[in-house]
Amino acid sequence: MPLQFVYSRKDFVTDVHRSSENGLEMAQPPVEFDTTIQTGWTSRMDKGLFRYHLGDLQTRILPGQHGYIAQLNIQRGKERRKPQEILSIQQEFNAKQFNFNKINPEEIIFEMIKDCEGGNENGQLHEPCRMVVLVNVSPLEFGHCLFVPDPSHCFPQVLTRFAIQAGIESVLLSSDPGFRVGFNSLGAFASVNHLHLHGYYLNHELKIESMPVKLLVPEKGFYHMLDFPGGFLFYTESEQVEKVARAICRVTDFLVNGNVAHNLFFTRGCPPCDRIQKEGDHRSRRGVRIAVWPRISCFGAKEESAFNVALCELAGHLPFKNKKDYDDTTEKDVKDIIQRYLLSDAEFDTLEQQLTRNFMDF
Repeated sequence: MPLQFVYSRKDFVTDVHRSSENGLEMAQPPVEFDTTIQTGWTSRMDKGLFRYHLGDLQTRILPGQHGYIAQLNIQRGKERRKPQEILSIQQEFNAKQFNFNKINPEEIIFEMIKDCEGGNENGQLHEPCRMVVLVNVSPLEFGHCLFVPDPSHCFPQVLTRFAIQAGIESVLLSSDPGFRVGFNSLGAFASVNHLHLHGYYLNHELKIESMPVKLLVPEKGFYHMLDFPGGFLFYTESEQVEKVARAICRVTDFLVNGNVAHNLFFTRGCPPCDRIQKEGDHRSRRGVRIAVWPRISCFGAKEESAFNVALCELAGHLPFKNKKDYDDTTEKDVKDIIQRYLLSDAEFDTLEQQLTRNFMDF
């Protein structure tokens, strides 16, 4: 029987900040959520359950305004499981292929179970409140784990409101502003067609935590990110998680129905400009920013030699596969690679108009 981590809203950590020196300022000692992941992950690394040993990764910040965090992770590029063949964003789950019901049970760190107190805000629970957290045996950073909504349900890699809400809540349960969660859709470099999100620790500040935005739909907290790479953004603090998760799911459902591949990134971040009330709010990380990037679909496409463009790369974290590219790649090179996977300005503008109308009609 796996360890169970039962939580409720009272466990969300709200007093989190970045220091003025761009370091990490912990508002309190590591909380139970972080301790459970980190000790469980480390013990499984020590047991040899991973495909390779992950030590301290060679890291550099690329010169330039975007502050890209480059890391050299050659073994992940060589040792990770070969991605499944993906032919459609709405591809059905295939029990014959690798899925998370086939893993070594020792890879499971714990089960997250929310104390739902009898139901959600409508008094009904339409989805299970159980999330299995297991190690990613091909880690890209410390604590890299996978969040899998009840694996026995065999959901395909299409986001549900439960998965989105649990992703947001996982960030809120951590007292470490470096804990991130992300999602790759099919056609956006998801390698397994079994619903899962990624979680990991990155001990560096990312520009997305404070990137300027333009408000699109005030009542839904729906924003347009103004810096490269362009995408959409939502923001929530602990009181509005369910409402924001519904709004995000409306966007991802729209993208799936339109066969538009997408990546999401959940991170502690400062409030958007319309919610800044005092100077200190720029360093506050009490809430969660959720970036949504619609992008060009990649089905059977040749992988990039330097790095693939998925959830962490779009957020500014670049795990490089080889030393030469790690040493030589410039900020312009990174932007050129990422640009190849982004929608054109015209396509993005059309999608933005459609989503805005969709929210207005909701």
